[in-house]
Amino acid sequence: MARTGLGMSADDLSQKSGVSRVTIARMESGKPVADASIAAVEKALSDAGADFTHRKGKVGVEVPE
Repeated sequence: MARTGLGMSADDLSQKSGVSRVTIARMESGKPVADASIAAVEKALSDAGADFTHRKGKVGVEVPE
């Protein structure tokens, strides 16, 4: 999971993305969330160093060591 790979708590990600902690928990459990929430979380993780790839309808992510 990118968040933990970056050493971020769910509260950290919530603060950096502007997305509620509840929505982050829903996202991490695979439940549907708004596209705008996904985009905000992806941007916050990218800003923190995560590298996202989009291929064949799938999303991958790498984090620095």
